[in-house]
Amino acid sequence: MTKIFSSLLVVLVVAIALPVVCNAQIVVTDVDEVLGADSIRREFDSRPYFGLYKDNYFTAGTSVGPAPTRENSDVKFQVSIAQRLTRSTLPFNTYAFLFYSQKTLWNVFENSMPMHDLNFNPGIGLSKLLISKNRVIGKATLLVEHESNGRDSIQSRSWNKVSLSAALFLDPHFMVHGKVWIPIVDGENNKDILKYSGIFQTGIQAVSTNKRWVFDLTYVKRQGWNLNGNVTINLGFRLFKKHNQFLMLHYYNGYGECMLDYNQYHNRLRVGLLIRPELFSDF
Repeated sequence: MTKIFSSLLVVLVVAIALPVVCNAQIVVTDVDEVLGADSIRREFDSRPYFGLYKDNYFTAGTSVGPAPTRENSDVKFQVSIAQRLTRSTLPFNTYAFLFYSQKTLWNVFENSMPMHDLNFNPGIGLSKLLISKNRVIGKATLLVEHESNGRDSIQSRSWNKVSLSAALFLDPHFMVHGKVWIPIVDGENNKDILKYSGIFQTGIQAVSTNKRWVFDLTYVKRQGWNLNGNVTINLGFRLFKKHNQFLMLHYYNGYGECMLDYNQYHNRLRVGLLIRPELFSDF
C-alpha cells in the first residue's frame, strides 16, 4: 500500500511540473492534423464555446461491507459545464472560461426521497494548451473557485480555493493529472475541512485503444504527514461506438464525498451512466 501511495505522489510531481515537461510522448488528438502551434490553437478556438467541464454522471449504489439499507444506499449525480469567454489570445496564449459543477447525494430510498446534500462549485479559470512539436500534450489551468452546500445555521459548509492544475498525456491513451490549491476556509462549521477534504490531488486516466473503455483514479491527499487520502475510481464502458455515453462503475473511499458530511467516512460502490468531455476531463 505504501508503494501505491508513493507512486501516486510521484504522479502528482510529474503533473504539477507539466509546464516545463515538454518532451513527453506526444498525444494524437483531433487537432493534430493541422500543422503549427498557431494552427492548433486556431482550430481549438473554432470549437463550441459551451461544453462539459468535469464528468457528468448519474449513479445509484450502497455501502461496501454492510448489508444494503435505506440509510446507506443512495443516488449520486453530478452536472458540470463550462463556458469559454475568450479565444487563446490572452497573454501566453491562454484563454478564460467560467465553470459550474453541482454534485448531489439523494436519499432516494428513504421515505419522501429527500435530497441529502447539494454541493455548488462555481468559478473562473485561465487555461493554456501545452503544445510540443506541433502536438497537444496537455493543459495547465489556474482557477479561482468556490464550493458550498447552500445551507444555513449549523449545516452550512463553504470554502474557497485558488488552484493550479495540470494534465499531461504520456501517450495517446494515458494521462496523468494533478491539482494543488491555496484554501480560504470561510465556513464557520467546517474550519477543519483540510483534515478531510484535502490539500492536493493527483490521478491517472486511461482509455482503451478502441476507445470503448475508460479508467480514472483520483487520489486526494488529506492534511497531515501520513499517507491518508480519499480515493475515487471510475470504470466506464462506451455503450455505442459513436456516442459519448458510458455505463459507469463508481467507487468512493474516504472522507469529503459531500460538504455536509465532509468529516464522515464513506465507502460506497455505485453504478450508472457517465457522459464525458471529448478531449479533457477536469478533476
